[in-house]
Amino acid sequence: MGEEVPVIRTSDLLSSSAMDAESVPDHLVVMVHGILGSSGDWEYAANEFIKQLPDKVFVHCSERNMYRLSLHGVDVMGERLAEEVLEVIGERPEIRKISFIAHSIGGLVARYAIARLYRPHMGNICGLEPINFIAVATPHLGSRGNKQVPLLLGFVRMEYFASRVIHWLFGRAGRHLFLTDSEDGKPPLLLRMITDSGNLPFISALRAFKHRVAYANADCDQVVGWRTSSIRRKNELPKIDKCINEKYPHVVHEEYVEANEGGTYEDLTSDDDFETMEEKMVNGLSRVSWEKVDVSFHNSLQWLFSHSIIQVKFSFMYEGADVIQHMIDHFRT
Repeated sequence: MGEEVPVIRTSDLLSSSAMDAESVPDHLVVMVHGILGSSGDWEYAANEFIKQLPDKVFVHCSERNMYRLSLHGVDVMGERLAEEVLEVIGERPEIRKISFIAHSIGGLVARYAIARLYRPHMGNICGLEPINFIAVATPHLGSRGNKQVPLLLGFVRMEYFASRVIHWLFGRAGRHLFLTDSEDGKPPLLLRMITDSGNLPFISALRAFKHRVAYANADCDQVVGWRTSSIRRKNELPKIDKCINEKYPHVVHEEYVEANEGGTYEDLTSDDDFETMEEKMVNGLSRVSWEKVDVSFHNSLQWLFSHSIIQVKFSFMYEGADVIQHMIDHFRT
C-alpha cells in the first residue's frame, strides 16, 4: 500500500441549537465520499441535514479514505471506515441510532463497513439501531458490464480494454469495480458481498437497516451507469417521466421494491462469465427491499457532471439541491 493513513480531526457537524440544548442528537449520520474524494464532498448535504433536522442528527463526514487512499480497495477502505465509526461512537456515548449516506464507490465501502460492524446476536450495527442506508450513484453491480461506464460509449472492445488496465489508474479499487480481483480461487469481492460471506455478514447487515435507498442517475452520468446504480436488469429500467414533483424537479421516477426472499442462494464461483455474475448480484441484492429513486439532469447545462451534481459536490453544482432535499424529506430519524 505504501501510504500512511493520515490522522485528521474528524469532520463532525452539530447544530448550534443542539450544542446549547440539554439533550443532544442521538442519531449518527455517516457520510462517505467516492473515489479520489474527501470529506468536503458532502459539505452542502451535511450542512442542510443539521440545519433542517436540528436536535435530531449528528453528522460525521468520513476522512479515513480521502484522495489516493481511496484507491486501496473496497475491503481496505471498509476496514478503515469501520474503525473510524467505532472511534466516533466511542467519543459520543449518547448516540443510539446510525445511518449511512454514501456516494459512488463509497456506497460499496459503506456496505463492507457495516458487515464488519454488524452484531448478529443483537441484529444491530455496533450496538446502535440501524435506520437509513442511502447509496447515491453507487456501482452496486460493478463497472464491467456493457454501458456500466457510459463514458466508454458501450463499445465492447473499449470496455474489455478498460477492465484490463483499470488497475493502472485506480489500483485495487479498480480491480474490485471491474471484478478482476479473483484471488486464491475466491470469487470477486463484489460477488461475495451479495451473501453472508464467512465472518462478514454483508446481506444480514444491510437487511438490518429499516430504510434502504438507491439514488441513481437515469442518464448523463458518465461514470456510473443506470443499471448498476439502481440494481436493475436492462429490461427492468423504467420509463422516466419529465418530473413527478415540482419540489424535486430532477427526480423522474420513484418505486419501492419488496425483498425477493423466494430465490435460492447463489453458488459463487470465480469461473462465471460477467453476465452470470451480474445476474447473481442483482438476485443477491434483491433479497432486501429497496426504495429506488431515479434522477435526471438531462436539461442541465452541467449535465456532463451529473455524477457529482447528484450530491452537490461543489458549490457551483447547486442544481442537485433538490435531490439532497428529497433525501432529507424522506430520511427516517
